Amino acid sequence: MAHFSGEDQATLQVMLRQLFQSVKEKITGAPSLECAEEILLHLEETDENFHNYEFVKYLRQHICNTLGSMIEEEMEKWTSDQNQGEESGYDTVVQHVTKRTQESKAYKEMMHSLKNSMMVVVESMIDKFEEDEMRSRERQRKIQKEKSRSYCTDNCSDSDSSSNQSYKFFQGKLQLILDQLDPGQPKEVRYEALHMLCSAPPSDVLNCENWTTLCEKLTASLSDPDPVFSDRILKFYAQTFTLSPFHMTKEIYTSLAKYLELYFLSRENHIPTVSTGIDVTNPNVIRLLRKVCLLNEYQKEAPSFWIRHPKKYMEEIVESTLSLLSVKRDQSHLASQKILHPIYFLVLVDARAVWFKKWMHGYCSRTVVLRLLEKKYKSLVTAAVQQCVQYFELCETMKTDEIVGQSKHCGNKQKTFYYSGQELQYIYFIHSLCLLGRLLIYTQGRKLFPIKLRNRKDSVSLTDLLVLFIQLIYYSPSCPKMTSAAHLENYSPAGMVTEVLQILCDQKECAIECLCNKPVVEALLQPIHNLMKGTKAAPHCSEAALICIADILARIASVEEGLTLLLYGENMNSSEEKSSTGAHKIAQFLKKLLDEDISIFSGSEMLPMVKGAFISTCCQIYGTCEGLQVLIPYGLHESLANAWKKTNLVSERIPTPVEGSDSVSSVSQESQNIMAWEENLLDGLLNFAATPKGLLLLQRTGAISECVTFMFNRYAKKLQISRHKKFDYGVLVTQVASTAAGTIALQSSGFINALITELWTNLECGKDDVRVTHPRATPVDPIDQSCQKDIIDRLIILNSEAKIRSLFNYEQSHIFGLRLLSVVCCNLDTLLLLEAQYQVSEILLNAQEENISETSENHRDFIIDGLSVERNHVLVRINLIGGPMERILPPRILQKGDDPYPWPMFSSYPLPNCYLSEGTRNTDQKQDNDLGKILLHFKMSDKQTEWIENCRRQFCKMMKAKPDIISGGALVELLEKFVLHLSESPSECYFPSIVYTATDANVKNESLSLVQQLGIKMTVRYGKFLNLLKDSAESDLTWVLKHCERFLTQQQAHRYLPVDTIESGIHPIYFCSAHYIEMLLKTEVPLVFSAFHMSGFAPSQICLQWITQCFWNYLDWIEICHYIATCIFLGPDYQVYICIAIFKHLQQDILQHTQTQDLQVFLKEEALHGFRVSDYFEYMEILEQNYRPVLLRDMRNIRVQST
Repeated sequence: MAHFSGEDQATLQVMLRQLFQSVKEKITGAPSLECAEEILLHLEETDENFHNYEFVKYLRQHICNTLGSMIEEEMEKWTSDQNQGEESGYDTVVQHVTKRTQESKAYKEMMHSLKNSMMVVVESMIDKFEEDEMRSRERQRKIQKEKSRSYCTDNCSDSDSSSNQSYKFFQGKLQLILDQLDPGQPKEVRYEALHMLCSAPPSDVLNCENWTTLCEKLTASLSDPDPVFSDRILKFYAQTFTLSPFHMTKEIYTSLAKYLELYFLSRENHIPTVSTGIDVTNPNVIRLLRKVCLLNEYQKEAPSFWIRHPKKYMEEIVESTLSLLSVKRDQSHLASQKILHPIYFLVLVDARAVWFKKWMHGYCSRTVVLRLLEKKYKSLVTAAVQQCVQYFELCETMKTDEIVGQSKHCGNKQKTFYYSGQELQYIYFIHSLCLLGRLLIYTQGRKLFPIKLRNRKDSVSLTDLLVLFIQLIYYSPSCPKMTSAAHLENYSPAGMVTEVLQILCDQKECAIECLCNKPVVEALLQPIHNLMKGTKAAPHCSEAALICIADILARIASVEEGLTLLLYGENMNSSEEKSSTGAHKIAQFLKKLLDEDISIFSGSEMLPMVKGAFISTCCQIYGTCEGLQVLIPYGLHESLANAWKKTNLVSERIPTPVEGSDSVSSVSQESQNIMAWEENLLDGLLNFAATPKGLLLLQRTGAISECVTFMFNRYAKKLQISRHKKFDYGVLVTQVASTAAGTIALQSSGFINALITELWTNLECGKDDVRVTHPRATPVDPIDQSCQKDIIDRLIILNSEAKIRSLFNYEQSHIFGLRLLSVVCCNLDTLLLLEAQYQVSEILLNAQEENISETSENHRDFIIDGLSVERNHVLVRINLIGGPMERILPPRILQKGDDPYPWPMFSSYPLPNCYLSEGTRNTDQKQDNDLGKILLHFKMSDKQTEWIENCRRQFCKMMKAKPDIISGGALVELLEKFVLHLSESPSECYFPSIVYTATDANVKNESLSLVQQLGIKMTVRYGKFLNLLKDSAESDLTWVLKHCERFLTQQQAHRYLPVDTIESGIHPIYFCSAHYIEMLLKTEVPLVFSAFHMSGFAPSQICLQWITQCFWNYLDWIEICHYIATCIFLGPDYQVYICIAIFKHLQQDILQHTQTQDLQVFLKEEALHGFRVSDYFEYMEILEQNYRPVLLRDMRNIRVQST
């Protein structure tokens, strides 16, 4: 716009006039200049023709011409940058490009030029407007003089006059309207006055001095017998609600509410009674309902904008509403007639109390409502409770067929517009139910209880009300007719009550206070209890009611306090029969349903849905460690597996539908029903995998492969894993992957392949709309026949040019592969396997060798880059064994300064000495001597048990006082003696001893696997570092392994474990120790337990790794000795307590890494810095007191039980 001609100026003026003419009505209706500006600023949001205005098109084209090329460049640059990192959404791109554009020089120059040009145009238009205004005023004066004699103040009804379009409201005109609205005036005069009022701008009406008087006049006119006149007043009210500012609508609303309040109090007005009902075709009823409906519409809209205005306005609206709804006319003169109160008319237009829901949503309005209910209008709450009680009593006393018959009678077409008294009471009950349900969500709302009712001796407590709600689920019959047949289901008592209880369950604090108590749970369990006793559950209990009950029980079980209540009752330490608690009853009922040991609803089509609902409830219970412990005796996994096998057989027998056959639809429906039931059963079985011991039970059913396939299918469809589960697929997948059978199931289902494909896509493919060519996960030509074409071959072992060229993002993908290798090799079993199969150390050393540059003939330097730094870290990690103080791992990042990476790189072994710690080697012989002296106190006793207990006491005393002296050869001697005595005590032995007679000659020809040989080398290397082993140790350890293998083979000839446990291949450390670690962690360190589940990572997985490799690489040698000694001296349950102590020690780190979403990597890679077994000894003794009986009993029960 550098060259702004006169023609351009004229064109812009025309465009602006068109824009202002189009929005004239909106601007002139604004009460102030600020409001007019707001209207223009938000014109794009409110005007559907916004983009059709010529001025808007002009601006768009001007911006495109000036900034278009720069915007395109910024978008291309952003897209290119994002290809190397994480994907960003559309909103992120827009925000970035907009910010860069607004900060550019071109944008600032464009805005400066545009402002200057528009100022010229606007000033020109203002000057022209002032000239036109002056000419217009002169012309008006001339016309006024000519018509002064014939002017009549009554002549203001010419609605077609063009002067009305520029009509200005003034004080005299409003006084004239007030006079004309008087009831004594002719009908036509009053109509015309009201018409003029509706035509005037609301801001002019409000600013008049007579506004208050007008408001009173309009309110009084609402009772005018002329229906047309009263309807026009309502029209003015509706228009005011829509177009006027809040303080004006507030006055209109309060005046309307006050009018209705006086209307219901007046004995002159004919108001229907409960017995006569409401005929909505009656003109008087229609007018009354219209007023109430208008009031209700404003009630629902007001919360969206009253927060922006003074609090007193909102308080006046709330109080006027509550005052109206509390109105009750004195009916002492009426013996048998009950006049309908305002609330009955409100519920007809808002049965679900939407207005109250919206008022309670915001804190500000909720505070006002609750304060007024407590101080002045508690009668509203009392009336709502009274209505619920009366409806329940009606359900108890009346027969089902009577009410159903009345419902059919109400559905008669001749009575479509008539509501009987009973129907009104039912709609009022629905409104009361919704109102109370919303009230109970909030603490101050619950404090309004107990409620004292008339004709009732005892007050209704919060618990009493909830028990009543629950009883309504299975007592109430089908609901009476509502506004239309389509709403019958939505307004059923059971459905409405269930909806309210579900909302309460979803608010944890509310659920704990309202539902997690014995009377409520007993009310939910009552029909189940009666059904199992063979009696009728309740007068009208149906399949639908049982489904609702199961859903509420499942939601209660999802809350920690609710689960505890279901498992143990209100008092966990009481002597009451544990089998009578809720969890036991639910499990018993489900088992009877699954085993078809109960005749309930025999042949019903909804029976599978009832079973499915209670399966979901039990899943919520046995999906936790403590819940599984309680429900194990019922063998639900076996019942579910048997039901699934039976269903699977039935589904295979269903004939394939033949096209054109009449039975196609019936067969198809039957097939869908069976498939849904089969999936329900698989879901129930799959939830056993949420805990280590549950996974063992699932493995025993033989259905683990089908369950994992079912899980993968839901994962592929992006479906939730279960209705009430709080964790995602991550927890289940990590649990399943912890066992060999589970890993096989994951592989065969396609789960692992899908995860690898997704990983490959994220690393190499990028967005679909960015790249045209996608590299394949497996190259066309074989690269290396010795490696599988999987993630190891493609991302880690990049030992050829062909592999490197096959990657689009070589460095990024290879670094990821090296990071993955670092995490995987933290498991020493996996490290040995990778070394045996792929020689990863050699490959990495060769890669480092190739990354050397020769600066001179005798000097070679490693090239420092991301790959060489990562390889150096991995090589040190996989070659050195040691705890946090025993080995030094080089960092993965470069430092600032002249020497960014001071750590020496290497391309051959041995490692540089700087990675070996010198301060932790076993050189202090004084410790052995000190411990040797203490051994003298452990004198042999005639009573073996006494000697064992004495050793335990002394060990505990030393661990608390001088833990550092418990090490070295004396500790070995003590352990050997202690173990010898344990083996001679039958009560201390898990497995009986066997005689071993093999000699070196017998095992001489035995061969060790390559993995075992590498393990021996690793062990000897660590032992030499600690000065514990000598050069001959490798040969000695080889003989030890050969003898151990022969001994274990001999021992396996005797069966000490149950057959199904052996066949499962799941180690007792996992299904017993790790199971109890998860169970205790939830109680002892709940924040850590929650962090694991939020991360999609099971605590049992990392504990299994810690324990199976005896904390190598996680603790220093002395702490490992303390761990082993503690478990031997004090019992195997200390294995569990030590892991709990570690989690307690790591709590802050775990919470932090949960936020950074790298918890699993942190726990696998990082040593346990600062953890000492002795520091947590007193804490572990407390754990022993609380949990030892249960843990040791279960640990002993892993053996084959003698019969």
